[in-house]
Amino acid sequence: MTRSLLFEIGTEELPAIPLYKAAEQFGRLVEEGLDKARLRHGAYDVMSTPRRLAIRVTEVAESTEALEQRMRGPAVAIAFKDGEPTKAAQGFARGKGVAVEDLERGEEGGKEYVYAIVREPSRPAQQVLAEVLSAVPGAISWPKSQRWGARHETFARPVRWLLALYGDEVVPASFAGLVAGNVTRGNRLTDDRRIVVPDADGYQALIEEAHVVAHAERRAQMIREGIAAAEKRTGLAARVPEGTFKEVVNLVERPTVMVGHFEDRFLKVPAEIITEAMLKHQRYFPMYDGQGNLANSFIITSNGDPACEQTIVDGNSRVVRSRLADAEFFYQEDLKRPLESYVADLKRVTFQEKLGSVFDKTQRIRAVVHAMCDSEAGIDEGTARAAERAALLAKADLVTQAVIEFTSQQGVMGGYYALAEGDGPEVAQAISDHYRPRFAGDELPRNDAGKLVALGDKLDTICGIFAIGQAPTGSSDPYAVRRAAIGVINILLSGLPVSLAAAVDASIASYLGEVEFDEDELRRQVLDFLKTRLAVILKDSGLAPDVVEAVIATGSLEPVDVRRRAQALADARTHDPELFDDLSTAYARAANLADPALGPLSDEAGLGPDEQNLLDALKAAEGSLSSARQAHDVDAALAALAGLRAPIDAFFDAVLVMDEDQAVRERHLRLLNRFVAAFSGIAALDRLEGVRG
Repeated sequence: MTRSLLFEIGTEELPAIPLYKAAEQFGRLVEEGLDKARLRHGAYDVMSTPRRLAIRVTEVAESTEALEQRMRGPAVAIAFKDGEPTKAAQGFARGKGVAVEDLERGEEGGKEYVYAIVREPSRPAQQVLAEVLSAVPGAISWPKSQRWGARHETFARPVRWLLALYGDEVVPASFAGLVAGNVTRGNRLTDDRRIVVPDADGYQALIEEAHVVAHAERRAQMIREGIAAAEKRTGLAARVPEGTFKEVVNLVERPTVMVGHFEDRFLKVPAEIITEAMLKHQRYFPMYDGQGNLANSFIITSNGDPACEQTIVDGNSRVVRSRLADAEFFYQEDLKRPLESYVADLKRVTFQEKLGSVFDKTQRIRAVVHAMCDSEAGIDEGTARAAERAALLAKADLVTQAVIEFTSQQGVMGGYYALAEGDGPEVAQAISDHYRPRFAGDELPRNDAGKLVALGDKLDTICGIFAIGQAPTGSSDPYAVRRAAIGVINILLSGLPVSLAAAVDASIASYLGEVEFDEDELRRQVLDFLKTRLAVILKDSGLAPDVVEAVIATGSLEPVDVRRRAQALADARTHDPELFDDLSTAYARAANLADPALGPLSDEAGLGPDEQNLLDALKAAEGSLSSARQAHDVDAALAALAGLRAPIDAFFDAVLVMDEDQAVRERHLRLLNRFVAAFSGIAALDRLEGVRG
């Protein structure tokens, strides 16, 4: 015979996002406890709401399975001496809970040992279940836990009741001074009464009558259906970020979707502030019209009585109206001053204790942006002007009232303020976007001016943190330097015509006189760090690791160039095996004997005809390589190098490279050194699988 098992932990409102993992742990812990106790059972179903974790396990046996184990102890020669048990035998028997005289003997692997037969009899399920369930609440891990009253036990929120039933029998599980019974509670807002549960199988129907939807998946479905109905009714579209949606699912026990409204005048406030006030502060979903403009309607997910919808909507509308009135006030107050006037106030905001204020950071960013625009990279004059203006203003909104209240809108509000005072859309967009990309998969700045400012900002952080010796180690990266480096690489991979090495030099130069550091060592560390991030990004994009490493090993760190060369090599290996074979064979034959210590051939006097033939072919290839590099045509460069296979084969067939005459031998080796050097502008081919120098 089997019965169903029900266990519920009733609490004050649990944190919404951690509840998902807690529910997973809850089910696993109960299952592991039953298995360890050798209590057979069927499938289990975990339920969770803001104020409860519950599990129903089917087909739980009425008793545990008996256990008999034959456990090997010490060798007989050690266990007994002169027919008497030694301390080794006594200790083994005591540890296994048997008498010494009950130890058995047996042979294993040609040696005789003593064995203990350990028997654990079957136990009634009721006895075992109380032990198993009592251990579960304290074993659940939460990001933060608390104590309450005079208790020492911890949980995410105070535990207010326990319910445990095996069939229709109460299991006296206990935790934090509570002993389980057969009573649960309904929805706190609409039916918060004590509900007697007669048996484990009747639980879910009873709590649903008390306005509790036990499964998060079902609540999510109800909310989505409610949003779809609201969209159809209003003709608007709701914005439903997945993170906020998951949180809302675990904020209600029975969701009802309603539509609230606010006054049209608040639509004059930047939409980003309104949506942050709704999504992050109130967990409302904003709604948009067919043109993508923010509407003055929003989605409310209520835990209250649907019969009181108008009262609930009015209450929520008053709350959001108050938040938007604050946002409106801050925005209007901020507009009373020019954005540039806030720049000096950044002196009061610390960037990093050893690296100065955000004002100091702003000046360094301006210097780096100016250096990038003043280079021969090809930044047009209009973009340069916009970038330099945006660099000055980019951080100014950090001290505005709107950003102090709505911190995630830094940059965004600066863009609005710049636009309001006539700086133009290019500058405004650059300010708004300069924190991008903020995380993996985030969008890049939308214009080159924004990319330049973002690049200067991120390089300033990287170089500064390395300069003070606080580079990230292991999983520790308090200043998000890795994220900044990934942003730098992705911005340059987007095609911004700026040299990474030159930009790093400009950033390092901006710190001279402010922080003490070894300039050459700092440059090496920063470039190595960026090189590692570049390699990871290119490998993650699908390029073979050996191809990426071969290109980076040449010393090139310009992301677009490295990607172009790596892609061309990968394509040649996959789609043009004949060319790749010529390329790798030509390189390998020369590299196997080349002696870099001698340097390349420069004096062409006294060359024999075979040496001259190879040199002529090499000179022709060098010319083609130069033209290919100027045109950024890697395919042409590879073809030129692959064309050297016939000349190098002919050379090896015609001469003895390691000639007995030292002068001749060294001339041959210098020629091979020059030959190998021609390949260095593409990749260190000896790093490729199957190619050895």
